[in-house]
Amino acid sequence: MSHSYSKFLSMLLFCSLFSVPLCCGQLDYKFYDNTCPNLLKIVRYGVWSAIANETRMAASILRLHFHDCFANGCDGSVLLDDTSTFTGEKNATPNKNSARGFEVIDAIKANVEKACPSIVSCADILTLAARESVYLTGGPYWPVPLGRRDGLTANETAANELPSPFEPLENITAKFVSMGLDLKDVVVLSGAHTIGFAQCFTFKQRLFDFDGAGNPDPTLDASLLSNLRTVCPNQNNSDTNLVSLDPTTTNKFDNNYFKNLVNNSGLLQSDQALMGDNITASFVMNYSKFPFLFSRDFGISMVKMGNIGVLTSQDGERRKNCRMVN
Repeated sequence: MSHSYSKFLSMLLFCSLFSVPLCCGQLDYKFYDNTCPNLLKIVRYGVWSAIANETRMAASILRLHFHDCFANGCDGSVLLDDTSTFTGEKNATPNKNSARGFEVIDAIKANVEKACPSIVSCADILTLAARESVYLTGGPYWPVPLGRRDGLTANETAANELPSPFEPLENITAKFVSMGLDLKDVVVLSGAHTIGFAQCFTFKQRLFDFDGAGNPDPTLDASLLSNLRTVCPNQNNSDTNLVSLDPTTTNKFDNNYFKNLVNNSGLLQSDQALMGDNITASFVMNYSKFPFLFSRDFGISMVKMGNIGVLTSQDGERRKNCRMVN
């Protein structure tokens, strides 16, 4: 690692240690208390029903919120279908054939509209649904500031620039910093990979040709390598096979993701790379030892992420249908 990048990371660490998370511009924890008092119950029931039907949906909804916030800000733009005037984000490379949960948000939105029509934005519903997805799978609960409004367009170009499992840590860090997040957020939000699955193509190079000479990633645990080669054989028709990001507690939101990294058992190269830098590795070690610390910091980072590029006041709108502008 270069000396200049080390200084860059040290500066980020200093800032993260001494920054106080603010609540969120014009957002308010009690925004809908009077206008839609049953909102939280409706969202929780919708997410609970979806997870009861398919446990994987918790990770899908959490990922959907992340992909929304990193393209155009947390404005519900990822939920929009294509129109004659713009191309939506659903067909961007990071989302195509992998972004899921749209029907869950649609169903929750329909129930919210019955209770309090034209009051609650799709962006707020998605933000709340992400929190419920974590909480209902055993993770932390944190207060979510509300009052986001929905965007009037989508940004396929921005969606194509989402942090990728194929990128080096420097690139991923830079993308987080460009969103107003810091190195601590990179590590703690990566902990969302304690639930969910990845398609084989996202890590297959580590198994068969990590160095361009036909050798596997030498940092990968040997028994894990053997198991992954069974599920993801070196042929194209295995590319979309699914592998748990955390095989020890697949459907439970906990700190095992960080324990896996310490044991060289991170599935994605972008995850295991967190152990290759002294500063990020120190965060990983702490979160692997202290689950409460991870839970606390995860909620803080989710509030920060949920404040990226929000629309408030008279900007944007409150969509009646999350798939299209009014």
